Amino acid sequence: MASEAVKSPGKAHREGITLVALMDMFPSEEAATEWFEAQLWSEGRCCGKCGSVRTRPASHAKMPYWCSDCRSYFSVRTGTALERSKVPLRKWAIAIYLEITSLKSVSSMKLHRDLGVSQPTAWFMLHRIREGWKRSDDSGRFAGPVEVDETYFGGKRKNMSNAKRAELAGTGRGPVGKTAVVGAKDRATNQVAAKVVQATDKDTLQGFVTENTDPDATVYTDEASAYEGLPRTHEAVKHSVAEYVRGQAHTNGVESFWAVLKRAHEGVFHKMSPKHLNRYVTEFAGKHNVRDLDTLAQMTALVAGLAGKRLMLRDLVADNGLPSGARS
Repeated sequence: MASEAVKSPGKAHREGITLVALMDMFPSEEAATEWFEAQLWSEGRCCGKCGSVRTRPASHAKMPYWCSDCRSYFSVRTGTALERSKVPLRKWAIAIYLEITSLKSVSSMKLHRDLGVSQPTAWFMLHRIREGWKRSDDSGRFAGPVEVDETYFGGKRKNMSNAKRAELAGTGRGPVGKTAVVGAKDRATNQVAAKVVQATDKDTLQGFVTENTDPDATVYTDEASAYEGLPRTHEAVKHSVAEYVRGQAHTNGVESFWAVLKRAHEGVFHKMSPKHLNRYVTEFAGKHNVRDLDTLAQMTALVAGLAGKRLMLRDLVADNGLPSGARS
């Protein structure tokens, strides 16, 4: 259901959905349920627990289907990141739309106001949605040319406690005390892969490159010593001497991806903890990779990605070894 809006600057070829059209798509919980079933069961209804297609409608109050193989009730939420959520599917559909159509994403405070749910519920909903943006194991390696770069988040000394400043005294400037993120952008497909890393040494950065690029790919980086000896055709630009482009060698594409992510950090989320930073990075990489699709196709791709990615609150808040304090 396309918008009636006139063409606008930017990617005007994409077909959008107006808020009015969105409400027409999801006028009721029944309509939302049918839509989610059509996306997740495009090849026919199957059990979210065992994958069996030997299913039938049931009279259970909350689980409308019965699996004859694993002998259990299930719904379209079963086996997805929406499992055990009490939020109506109509609100989930609206939340997905808002997250996708907001270039710099949407904050939990705004979602809480727009949907009429609590802020903690909105925060959990957004993290569940981010599960759908994770790259699948069969996403493939980039054939190149590929740009690779790192960036850093958080840890501004002016925002640190006196004790933390004292701890970092004499350690220099730049990335000290910050969280590192490495990313790769394939020029041919415009696809991005990115993740948080605990170090920016040779093994870590070159390992990321080899995991995400074909052996025959040409890789462009800056002059960081960690990329020396990279087992790929490799060219580097020397940012230290104000060299940013030399022929085809530059990292401007992946740096533009960092720019969007950092604008979201500063303008929407304001503070992101190292504990959850990788989830935000995953969201923005995923959204970047479908940005040429129509809005409805983007929503369909995200919902398909929710399958098999159950996320419980206890797992989300569990200790993962990273600080949970938000950083500016």
